[in-house]
Amino acid sequence: MTTIDHFLSNDNGKGSFSADIEPVLRIKPGTGETIGFETDDEVYDQLYEGKTLDQITAQINPVTGPVYVEGAEPGDTLAVHIHDIELTEFGYSVYLPGAGALAERMGQDQMARRIPVKDGKVTLLDGVEVDALPMIGCIGTAPAEGDGSVVMPSFAGGGNMDLTDAKPGSTVYLPVDVPGALLSIGDIHAIMSRGESSFVAIEAQGTAIVSVDLIKGVKHRAPRIETEDEWIFIGLGNPVQESIQRGYEDVFDFLVEDNGYSREDAYVVMSALAHSELGGPTGSEDPDPLHPFTAIGAVTVHRLPKSLLT
Repeated sequence: MTTIDHFLSNDNGKGSFSADIEPVLRIKPGTGETIGFETDDEVYDQLYEGKTLDQITAQINPVTGPVYVEGAEPGDTLAVHIHDIELTEFGYSVYLPGAGALAERMGQDQMARRIPVKDGKVTLLDGVEVDALPMIGCIGTAPAEGDGSVVMPSFAGGGNMDLTDAKPGSTVYLPVDVPGALLSIGDIHAIMSRGESSFVAIEAQGTAIVSVDLIKGVKHRAPRIETEDEWIFIGLGNPVQESIQRGYEDVFDFLVEDNGYSREDAYVVMSALAHSELGGPTGSEDPDPLHPFTAIGAVTVHRLPKSLLT
């Protein structure tokens, strides 16, 4: 079990990423001190109890925080190292009428199931047990203007990107747009299929344990993730074709501008090895979760093997 130096309970849950929200913790980057962000799944508990979306009282996808990172200024980047994600003993699978790629198949009947999570295993059905693969669905910094949504769309500082690679052992790089960055985390999943076809995963309350470094004078236009084997570039745009193009461009620029590839060499390598996929379906403009909605500009994910950089 990872030691937690600063624990933030889900009583600190907020409904947006915003520079107007007072930070609940101030930290110095680069110390290795860990922060435990406890998340909240009360909305799924209420759905499981039989309430419909128009009856629930809990905040959808609250994020815990924000944390003020000393020395962080617009134009910098936060490096958020995910050390561990501790889960409680159950999660939820929920179908919301009109939501997700399976809406036409599922129809108008709401569904909610409680899913056991125990000893590192998730029991999806009787006889169908899989390893838990916990991840952070919603992570980000505050935007310079307005509020960043905790549902959709994702924005330059992050948000509800629903990326399976935001997991223990990974580092999430987030642009800084306001003094202190104001980091918040929420929406933990016990396991999620890539692309999140149903608009929800196996949603679970848990605690994400992270530490933070600060990279001065470097800012990307969208978040990135570093794993043991890959660099992962996030495309954000509307429509989805724009998201795909922006993600590919960031991979290309990383090879050419940061790693000395020629334009032609980068093109050849990407044609063979830069794999892409959908992240979470989190791109709608002006979403209304009480009624059918569609992810117009989905988050896209673009993978580059680290072996190309040695």
